[in-house]
This record gives sequence, C-alpha cells and structure tokens, in this order.
Amino acid sequence: MPYSLVSAATLGFDLVRLPAGRAVAEVLLIGLAADATDLTRVAAAHPARGLEREQRGVRAVRSRRAREMAASVPHVRDAAAGDARDRAAVLVAQLEQGTIGDAPTLERLLRDDVLGSEHPAVAGLDPELRDEAAEVLADAAVGFWAAGVLPPLVRRELTSALDRVTDGGPFSAGFAVDLGDELQTFLAAVRDLDDAGRDRWRAAVDEGRAEHRPWAGAMHEASWAAHVSGRTRDLAAVQLHAVQAFLDGGFDGRDGASGAWNAVAGCVQGLYMGDLLDEVSLAVLRAPWARVTGGR
Repeated sequence: MPYSLVSAATLGFDLVRLPAGRAVAEVLLIGLAADATDLTRVAAAHPARGLEREQRGVRAVRSRRAREMAASVPHVRDAAAGDARDRAAVLVAQLEQGTIGDAPTLERLLRDDVLGSEHPAVAGLDPELRDEAAEVLADAAVGFWAAGVLPPLVRRELTSALDRVTDGGPFSAGFAVDLGDELQTFLAAVRDLDDAGRDRWRAAVDEGRAEHRPWAGAMHEASWAAHVSGRTRDLAAVQLHAVQAFLDGGFDGRDGASGAWNAVAGCVQGLYMGDLLDEVSLAVLRAPWARVTGGR
C-alpha cells in the first residue's frame, strides 16, 4: 500500500510499531517544514560531494544494497503465506510487527509528496541541490525505518549525513505548524502519560471497539476536508507530531496494533479539522478522549 500525506494516520500506524519510528517522523517533519536555507544546508551534507566518479559508484552500490536489506522489515502481506489453520494467529502477530507500507513507498512519499511540487521552498531551489537534499533525507528515513533489521554500521551510513546536520543546530524553519491551544494541550497530555494514564486509554479503546466503521468514515471526512481546504501538509505534520507524542508517552507496538494509535490519531484528526467537520464525525473522532477524561 503506498503512503500519501492524505493518509498520514496510516503511516503513523506503522511508525509507532517500528523501533526507530520516532526518528522517521522527525525526518519527515524536517522535510515538510524546511525552507530553502534548510534544504541547502541538508544538501551540503551529501556524502558524495567531493568524491571521484569511482567512489560515487561504490557509494551507490552500498546504498542499493542497504535498501535491499531494508526490504526484510516484516510486512503484513507475509501473513497470507502461513498455514490457513494458523493464519488468525499470524495476522495478530503481523499487526504487532508487520508494516502496511515498506521502505520504497516511504522513500516515494518523501521525494514525491513531502518534497514535491507543493513544497513552498522547492520550486525556487536549484534542482541539483533539491536532489541532494532529497537523497540525504531519503537515506535517513530508510535507515531509521529499517533500524530493526539493518546492521548498525549500515544504518549509521544511511543516517550519518542528516545526523551531522541536526547536530549542527536547529533548522531555521523549525517544525512550525499552528497546532492551536486545544491540540497542543492534547499532545502534551499524551506525551506526559504515566502507567495509569495509558491504562485509561487502553480501557477507552476497548469500550469503543464497536465504533470502528463510523471511525473510519469520520477519518475519511477529515482527510477530505484537509484536502479541499489546502491543509493536507499541515494535517500530515500534526499526525507526525502525534507519533512522537504517542511514543514519548510510553505506548509500545502492541498498543499501536491494538487500537491505541487509531484512537489518538482520530482525536488529532478531529481536533485539527474540527472547524470543517459535522458534529457526528467530530464526536466519533473525539470519543476516546472524552472517555479518557470522563467527558471533560
């Protein structure tokens, strides 16, 4: 399944279940928010700069092999290969460990959507600089995505260029998106969860399982509202911030697979797009938060 900025919550479902999913979210946020100065700075870290042709060729081969290794991240489609008698158990395990997308779809998302024609800084950037920045960010995204299967040296080779950039100080554009007070409060509450708070979320998810279909419809309505209002990139950034808050709050891959991520992502979708949603859709999306807080 290809990723898109429109379906950022689906991408988030994978990221919260990957060992370095938080770092992948960070890379995508850098790409979404970067201005021309930031992208030039990222491009300047490209590891092929200054290399002779033969050295560039060696580096290209290593990059291709790393991406081949990244393909070994477990995928949900692998569940279909099991014995039919064991398929239910395999599906449960794959929902905890397997991803919906893969490294190539993540890289296409970064190159074509995040740094695509709608990026406000890309159009005026020298194409060579744009390609170098895209490669640095794509290498880092793939390296973090596949951190659970790549040898440490291979992972570091993919991520080291961007690591050097981030070690050099903050980006001029930051990760700015206008979250609003209510959404900032929500994300802070998720980020600061303790054991009891996580248990309240798990109970809220269990109470709302019968609402799966209206939840999916409400998520679609919010995504469509973002599309027609020109807020798709901002909503995607908000969902990536939610990925980080979810993981900072102590949720794990099992929580992500069992519904806690969908609950958080729905609340975020509703809080950010609430001005364009009908009351029914908004109530469905915000229901888990209402249960967690006792309706406050």
